[in-house]
Formats: sequence, C-alpha cells, structure tokens
Amino acid sequence: MTLILDYNSLQDAVTEYLARDQDAVLIARIPTFVQLFEAKMNRGLFVRQMELRATALADPSSSSEPEFISLPSDFQTMRRVRLSSVAGKPCLAFLSGTQMDEYRFSQQDIAQQPRYFTVFGGEIELAPTPDKPYRVEMIYRQNVPALASNTTNWLLTIAPDLYLYGVLMEAAPYLKEDPRIQTWSALFASALDDLNELGKISTFNAGPLTVRPTGNNVW
Repeated sequence: MTLILDYNSLQDAVTEYLARDQDAVLIARIPTFVQLFEAKMNRGLFVRQMELRATALADPSSSSEPEFISLPSDFQTMRRVRLSSVAGKPCLAFLSGTQMDEYRFSQQDIAQQPRYFTVFGGEIELAPTPDKPYRVEMIYRQNVPALASNTTNWLLTIAPDLYLYGVLMEAAPYLKEDPRIQTWSALFASALDDLNELGKISTFNAGPLTVRPTGNNVW
C-alpha cells in the first residue's frame, strides 16, 4: 500500500486503487483527474487553511490610478479589506460595481482616505481615491495550490484520504459500472463533510458566536 506524501505518491496510490495497470489510457488521465478534483474543492471546501493575508500599497505618488490594486494570483473570494497603515486599522465596506459608480458620481471622487472597495476583474477598486499612500491588507480565500505545479500542498498533508477518494471519483465516468464507485463516493463525501466541519470548529472554537449589528453604508 502506497503512503501518500506528495503528488507522485498520490498518483501511485490512485493507480493501485484503480487496479487497471494495463489500461495505459486511464492511467495517463490521472493528472487530469487530480486537476478536476482540485477545481471541485475550490468550489466546495471551506476551511481556515484556505484563508490568506496579503498586503499592497495604494500610493498616488507611484501610480496614476492608486485606487486600483492587483489581487493575489491565487485569489478566489474576499473576506476582509482594511487599511493597516491607519490607526485602528479600519475595515473598508464592500460596494457592488454599480454602487461604486453611483458613489463616485455623487461624491465627485474627492481624494481622501478610502472607505469602500469593490472587486473588479483581477483588481480591487478603492473609494474615495487615496489622497496619500495607504497600506491595504486583504484577507481572502485562496484556491487550493495545484499539485501540477507543487510537489505537495496543505490539503494533501491534512487530508490524503479526501484527495485519494476525490480523484478516484473523477475517474468514475471511465470505470462505468464499477461497483467500487459507490464505496469511493461514500468515503469521499464523509471525508469532505468531516473536513468542512473541522474547519468550522477550528475557526470558532474560541467561544460562542455573538451576532452584533453593523452600521448602514452612508456616503
């Protein structure tokens, strides 16, 4: 039985479980199955390990458009944006693209400390336009680092079973009526549920959740 430690050993384990050593076409597709599994996890996995912090500088002296900041290359969704260079590190409120346009039109976009942000393509847009340099901190949800370009990643380390059964399930369309598919499906679903539940516990186990009202967005 192969011990799953990295990308290569994962592929070896999948090959063993498939038990189709003579099916060269199926074995050659294992990297694609891994890629499809990772894409599925980017949509369905929610654990604290997917959250990262990144910083960027919005500086009018070095950019003609300091209100635009590039997103991290592995960005998926935003959790929080704040000005880390300002006392108290105030969080910025999210506006939709339409709300951002309405704000700029109504306020005539006078340069000052940013209070709002929106996500546009591969960038964050700040408003008002920064009047001086501001260090912007982003807490965001990242994509699972692809094993095709990494020897290993955090998900393979903490959940090799999820990777194994998930990749095997991606091979299911090629296996057709294979009776093992139901077993792999159940094991995959259980591993995913367990990991998502662990993610909730590890995020909120410091104490009970308290719901606090927040203020309305006012220009």
